[in-house]
Amino acid sequence: MNQKSFVSRAAMIIALSSSATVYAQTDPQAASATDGAAIIVTGTRLTGMKVADSPAPIQLLGADTLQRTGSPDLMQSLAQQLPSVQAQSFGSDLQAHNLQMKLRGLSPNHTLVLVNGKRRHGTANVSVAGGPYGGSAAPDVSFILPESIERVEVLQDGAAAQYGTDAIAGVINFLQKKADHGGSINATGGEYYDQGGKTYAIGGNIGLAPFDGAYLNISAQKKHKGFSFRGDINPQSINLSNTYPEIRNLPGYPYTNRIIGDPHIDQTVVNYNAGYEFGDYEIYSFGSYGHKKAAAYENTRPPTTVVSAGGVPYYAGGFQPQERIDETDYSVTGGFRGTLGDTTFDLASTYGKDLVKVYVYHSANAQLYADTGFTPETFHNGDFFNTQWSNTLDLTHAVDIGLSEPVNIAAGLEFRHETYGIRAGDPASYYGGGAQSFFGYSPNDAGKYKRDNFSQYLDISLKPLENWLVDGAVRHEHYSDFGDTTVFKLTSRYDFSDAFALRGTVSTGFRAPTLAEGGYSGLNVGPGFIGGVLPPASSAAASLGFGGLKPEKSTNFSLGTVINPARNFTITLDAYQITIRNRIMTSTAFSGFTGNRCPAGYAGGNAAACLPFDADQYAIYNQLAVLSAVNAALGGSSTVTDWRTADAIPAYVLFADNGVDRNTEGGVSVQSFVNGVKMRTRGVDLVASYVTDLGEMGKLDLTFTGNYNANKVLGINPLPSALYSSTVNPELTRLIDASSEVELEHSTPRFRGTFNAFWTWGKFSANLRESYYSQVYTLETARSGPDAGDLIKVPVKEAFITDLELGYQIAKPIKLSIGANNLFNKYPTQRSKEFIRNAELANGERGYSTSKYPTISPFGINGGYYYARVNVTF
Repeated sequence: MNQKSFVSRAAMIIALSSSATVYAQTDPQAASATDGAAIIVTGTRLTGMKVADSPAPIQLLGADTLQRTGSPDLMQSLAQQLPSVQAQSFGSDLQAHNLQMKLRGLSPNHTLVLVNGKRRHGTANVSVAGGPYGGSAAPDVSFILPESIERVEVLQDGAAAQYGTDAIAGVINFLQKKADHGGSINATGGEYYDQGGKTYAIGGNIGLAPFDGAYLNISAQKKHKGFSFRGDINPQSINLSNTYPEIRNLPGYPYTNRIIGDPHIDQTVVNYNAGYEFGDYEIYSFGSYGHKKAAAYENTRPPTTVVSAGGVPYYAGGFQPQERIDETDYSVTGGFRGTLGDTTFDLASTYGKDLVKVYVYHSANAQLYADTGFTPETFHNGDFFNTQWSNTLDLTHAVDIGLSEPVNIAAGLEFRHETYGIRAGDPASYYGGGAQSFFGYSPNDAGKYKRDNFSQYLDISLKPLENWLVDGAVRHEHYSDFGDTTVFKLTSRYDFSDAFALRGTVSTGFRAPTLAEGGYSGLNVGPGFIGGVLPPASSAAASLGFGGLKPEKSTNFSLGTVINPARNFTITLDAYQITIRNRIMTSTAFSGFTGNRCPAGYAGGNAAACLPFDADQYAIYNQLAVLSAVNAALGGSSTVTDWRTADAIPAYVLFADNGVDRNTEGGVSVQSFVNGVKMRTRGVDLVASYVTDLGEMGKLDLTFTGNYNANKVLGINPLPSALYSSTVNPELTRLIDASSEVELEHSTPRFRGTFNAFWTWGKFSANLRESYYSQVYTLETARSGPDAGDLIKVPVKEAFITDLELGYQIAKPIKLSIGANNLFNKYPTQRSKEFIRNAELANGERGYSTSKYPTISPFGINGGYYYARVNVTF
């Protein structure tokens, strides 16, 4: 065993033998925010509930704990600290600019994000990828600053009846600072060990008292992050460089295809939290404003991609297009709360908007150039926008009916108005084959969608006995587009003694599709193909047999225990099961010509080009419906009886007159968001903590958090009636393909454990965090070997990741820290050279450059990151 592995395994053994909990990540400088006596506001309607008495599993992270991750990105900080949270490490196309996080291996859409207890609006940048992130349009937490946060409360329990019917996996509540004095300035800089990712962030927080009884807390941050690259050489460029020597001048040659890695980001964000307290009342407001500019490399194009009528390339050495966004995100909340007798009230209104403008740089429109002799190099591809206006009234009232404590009755109302839309891009971005690397959004894609939601809830909490807490909640919601639903939650906790308690929950959930899932539209027209996403409720999708999306429904069960075996030693263990029916995700791609699907009944001159790969094994599938749907989406007829008469599909796609071999890379295919699967998630959360005073040697906090999580697809919904299901090989004609199913089940680690030791000794501090990730994997087609043509497992093997930070208080207000995330520079398992990558290299395929590491890696693909930070408090 090498030294790195020995250190990692030894640290984990120490963690398991000493015990540990994140909710008790007890920072001596912020104990009130993280110890068992901290007052929580998430998961309960009771006033003054302590975290140690919570009937549901909840974990707390204080502001200092978040800072010790070394990352200025809030999502990464949460993922490093909480094993049940996984941050997306890489996203293709637009998703690269807005990575998401998931709780308990479910969709990001299943976690409700709150700021100061109020619902945060989602991003306009919906993910159209497959697997667990497909359809995600959750809030972009990068616009919530770590400097603004007092603490984070993570409720790991279904809470649809309490907060809203989409809180299936849980709730993350960011509670902001209310201090009216003092402040801090933080500066962080870092870089990956090997290459790229140069990062700096300068942020600050200040508390002001504008007048007596008022507070104004302001936080701001300027963040920069540079490109990283984790791909390989581009054999296509090497092979073409003798014919086109200008290729050697492309940046990074022969590593010219630089799509795999982090994007370039410049982001500025301001958060505020303000209020005025007078008597028993408070007027309050909080909000955020952020602006993000980001750029991500797309696949490199060879010189032959854009050629004049005379055969002269527009780019002599090829080109490296970049997809860029210009994003503005803001939110503002105003409210009035207080006490009237024994009744508390909170009346609030929140408006949030996210606007994403999409561009392509260093590109060209090959069809426009061929037709006119002109092409832009920069394109405005279109805009996305998402808004949310929510209005809430929350009431609580205590009634004494002779029990050990008064019965707490909570009730409330919520009205929410949401919009989502797409604006068309410049005509040049979608003319013909569109802008290379990212086809623009046409007027056929553009549209605006809206919905209203009205809900009411009732929550009753009582103690039939002194040590027995029972809490029941029921919520009714009416959607203007999905009708009515009622969900409930029943929670109970019994304290047998000060050292031992049992708790459990049963609840139901109902998640209406986001407007983005229902309205997103985008077709990409290439040199010999058309592919993309159809809105599920569109007439084009209806011609395939889709009838729009249905809501998801869920059932949650949990059972847990709280153990306090000794002073300063707490253990919680909670098991859970979540079943989701009609889970929304991205469908497989349905083809109009190639692969395992083809138009039926066609016997024309090109009939052979429409046959599947192996006519003896697979039937000819009825896919004229696919051509009809695509033709309709492009503004043509919705009934195509002969593929040659598809009037809106370009002829060069239908007839492949540009030399594209339709049997290998041409044709027509579409996807849509669908109610794809019934899915079950089972798991266990272990949280333990021990705090000890070492006397002259300082203070030591030991924490351990572990999560076992198993996702299982219980069933895949059938294809719509207009699509043919093969009786020869049904696996090839599924609504959700095998790779996406495996990603749902196995792209989240079955087990993840994190041990954290935080030691303070005078002016010195040290934080050691050791994380274990079990194996994850996906499926890909073997290119060579005995299983060539079949799906094989592509794993990221188990790994120990070590993080270390050392700090020194050089003066009372100034602290310097240095640290490293992934101290030993661990990379994920490389994709098989023997069965996949050697064939790509031998064939001179561009894909070799993008296939070095599986992008599902739970600890990223960039290796180690080192940083330094200075904190000044005043």
